[in-house]
Amino acid sequence: MNHKTWIESRLDIVVRSTEIDVNGHVNNAKYLEYLEWGREDFYEQAKLPYDVLYRLGYVTVTANININYRKEAKQNDVLTVITRPGLLGNTSFTLEQTIILGAKDLLIADASVTIVTVDAATRKPVLVPEQLRKWF
Repeated sequence: MNHKTWIESRLDIVVRSTEIDVNGHVNNAKYLEYLEWGREDFYEQAKLPYDVLYRLGYVTVTANININYRKEAKQNDVLTVITRPGLLGNTSFTLEQTIILGAKDLLIADASVTIVTVDAATRKPVLVPEQLRKWF
């Protein structure tokens, strides 16, 4: 596979006190938010933020997230969310994401996220546009 146009997003996040649950570590639901921030960064790097995709007549919707929680993260940890292109289908694609504890390069969580491209007006699935396809 030729990855000459392939991109990888790396977004650093500092864990805040409001993200900690009663067990003293980052709440599981918060990781989904971290992953979303990583995907937004991926789109930004691809020069396809929401408003640009929308003007082209497309929106993307998350259809499935498979996440593995590997290690706990705690307040003030600096985490890095890494987002890479995965598989490309007709109307969907996957983004492969990992969250690492930056200082130790320790795997905290990993996820595969399936995203469907839909027509902004009809909300029906459409072929992944070339502007996105080129990154896979």
